[in-house]
Amino acid sequence: MPAYNPSETEPKWQSHWDDADVFTADDHSPKPKFYALEMFPYPSGRIHMGHVRNYAMGDVVARYKRAQGFEVLHPMGWDAFGMPAENAAIETGGHPKDWTYANIEQMRAPMKRLGFALDWTREFATCDVSYYTEQQRIFLKFWEKGLVYSKTAKVNWDPVDNTVLANEQVIDGKGWRSGATVEQRDMQQWFFKITDYAEELLEGLETLDRWPEKVRTMQSNWIGKSEGLQMRFEAATDSDADIEVFTTRPDTLFGASFVALSPDHPLTKQLAETRPELDAFRADCAKIGTSEEAIAQAPKLGIDTGLRVTHPFTGETLPVWVANFVLMGYGTGAIFACPAHDQRDLDFARKYGLPVLPVVTPEGDDFTVEDEAYTGPGTIFNSTAPIPVAGRDTFSLDGLEIDQAKAAAIAMIEELGLGEGTIQYRLRDWGVSRQRYWGCPIPVIHCDSCGAVPVPEDQLPVELPYDHIDLTIPGNPLDRHPTFKQVACPKCGGEAERETDTLDTFGDSSWYYARFAGPNGSPFDKAAASAWLPVDQYVGGVEHAVLHLLYSRFFTRGLRDCGLLDLPAGEPFAGLFTQGMVTHATYDIGDQEWVVPAEVTEKDGALIHMPTGKIVTKGDVIKMSKSKKNVVDPNDIIETYGADVARWFVLSDSPPERDVEWSEDGVRGAWNFQKKVWRIVEQTDVPDHSPTASDPKATGDALALRRSAHKALEKITAGIEAFRFNTSVAQIYELTNALSKYDGQDAVRMEALGILIRSIAPFMPHLSEECWSALGGEGLVATAPWPQLDNAMLVEDEVTLPIQVNGKRRGEITVPAGLSKDDIEAAALSEPNIVRTLDGQTVRKVIVVPGRIVNIVAQ
Repeated sequence: MPAYNPSETEPKWQSHWDDADVFTADDHSPKPKFYALEMFPYPSGRIHMGHVRNYAMGDVVARYKRAQGFEVLHPMGWDAFGMPAENAAIETGGHPKDWTYANIEQMRAPMKRLGFALDWTREFATCDVSYYTEQQRIFLKFWEKGLVYSKTAKVNWDPVDNTVLANEQVIDGKGWRSGATVEQRDMQQWFFKITDYAEELLEGLETLDRWPEKVRTMQSNWIGKSEGLQMRFEAATDSDADIEVFTTRPDTLFGASFVALSPDHPLTKQLAETRPELDAFRADCAKIGTSEEAIAQAPKLGIDTGLRVTHPFTGETLPVWVANFVLMGYGTGAIFACPAHDQRDLDFARKYGLPVLPVVTPEGDDFTVEDEAYTGPGTIFNSTAPIPVAGRDTFSLDGLEIDQAKAAAIAMIEELGLGEGTIQYRLRDWGVSRQRYWGCPIPVIHCDSCGAVPVPEDQLPVELPYDHIDLTIPGNPLDRHPTFKQVACPKCGGEAERETDTLDTFGDSSWYYARFAGPNGSPFDKAAASAWLPVDQYVGGVEHAVLHLLYSRFFTRGLRDCGLLDLPAGEPFAGLFTQGMVTHATYDIGDQEWVVPAEVTEKDGALIHMPTGKIVTKGDVIKMSKSKKNVVDPNDIIETYGADVARWFVLSDSPPERDVEWSEDGVRGAWNFQKKVWRIVEQTDVPDHSPTASDPKATGDALALRRSAHKALEKITAGIEAFRFNTSVAQIYELTNALSKYDGQDAVRMEALGILIRSIAPFMPHLSEECWSALGGEGLVATAPWPQLDNAMLVEDEVTLPIQVNGKRRGEITVPAGLSKDDIEAAALSEPNIVRTLDGQTVRKVIVVPGRIVNIVAQ
């Protein structure tokens, strides 16, 4: 047989798969359905090894499930709107649309060369007019349902680029692209009402038992359910004002030393109208940014308003401050501060000389707080009212545990008529307005007479204009377009203007899985999508643990409640796996001038940059990054070793959830394994047997090989099912080694080879097809059933049992499986090492655990 040549073999089998239409999903198949999906890529122009690992993992599952008899949907598309296309257009003088579609062409080819079992008939890009037409339709349905609204909201504004920035695009208080100091502005924005589903989204996490626990925890924290107290501090005098606060720590009320308002609280704004210093303070606060992280990291600053409120339990008055760390978007926009038990409050109190009174102690009444607030468990103290409260001569929380004190404080505030126990969520409604061109236009028309009017469905799509787009001028080119805005009002027929904001691109990826599942309907085929969903196995990076996954969970619930999707639980992804990254060492030739690994060679013990001859310094092993140039082009690996080697390497070296370090040695190891499998096939005489043969009467070495093959099959299967591909790979290596040592040319050899070839098919599909064909297998491995496990081969004829004497291992025995306890005991006591160990001792007890161990107790 000729040497294995992947450059010839791989295109050949890809052509066979295409001709047989193997991977096109059938919506009407009677088979059980399985939906495998990886987070679809942004078309940056080049695929990287992170892509290869992500899609290879999903491909293993898809191919395995198809072999198990499932009708598999495994689609591919492109998450194609967004800022990178605009940036590229600015840099090159081109157009975002041309750049995007050219990149899709560049990325599709190497993905096909990798042999992924994808249904390309369902491919789309989110910038396709046909896709965002349906997204606009969903927007209108959500609006009709009350899940979309518009309001004035505070945003991050880049004064140079003239656009709203997401919190993630604000770096150290500056715009990520312009470097300009970001301002806070109040602007009219469109929102999805995700808070309507806060409790359902939280409760739904309990059902997602095939999601990583860390992801569920991150989502739970993001939703941030807080049970607490909303209460009113009454004005101390007629010239002061009542102030509503929300707190999760009513147990610390006796430790309150001041009340703080957000800079955006209505009372703050009112006071600022006549207080120039307060107005200037608000302007300074607006420069911090809107994210909680930015506000938390900023120095704690404030202004005393001069107002006072009355403490409900002590009768004392508390000063009212405006503080830059209080968020208007959470609770009421006002807090009472207990500095001893909240670090922000403590930092503020120390700065302005405000009292710090501990009221929770972990150790005793002499507990004090210095520069670190105490937030742990403990007992309440310093919490007895000096005056009658609600007609009681005494009211005290002293001696109560925290939860008991919370309940008692809430009950008393309710009795006083000053508030009630309530629930708040950290989750805020999703602001989706973006002042960018390259995104889905929001289908709204603004009329002076009628207000905001939805675009009638028969006028969809609102299509992005291609012409008159100049992204080099700051701001949104849709605002400057000569014809885009001008339109008649659908209600009154008068002059009106289109909305020029486009949707947050997270919206594009929040329902794409439903479009894949039902591509032939509007917005998708409800019956088909409902039948395929939820996605059985979703694969993607943990960096999307919160926003993308949370928004998708919101969307499915909205689609359900709008009657567009029959998915009662509302969960889009039943199983989720978050894979690790592919890492590589960095290389630089001085002053952090990074060079790509492919240009580095070793000469006389030194690393040399081949194009320049300069000495190269090897740096840290980090995630592959274009900026650090520590990337490996999959095309180079495919050209040199073939697609199967690239796939095998990223699946074999590490548990899938951990990072895998790229190494040439690892790649060569995968290449050598590929050649080893082919060599075993070369050495096999096939005329009399097929790769599905078996010999149940095998004995000796043949029986040993049968046992090895079926034991390996059991563990390979378990590894795939549990997303432990590296353990499956280890068993494939074991079976390969067993086959390489077997001399027989018989049915047992062919059975073991058949198991091996079908087991590696999800990992190295091209090699498996070539081997299957060479051995006379029928049809394609891609459509062949998974090997049948012979459970009889898992039962051992003999078992080896360790023997412990007084808890220490002293020997072992190999005995027939099923031997009686008495016979095992006798064999253990006669084992030479045990006889020597027991010399001079009396055996008090022998404990036999069949199949596991023998314990001897002696004195």
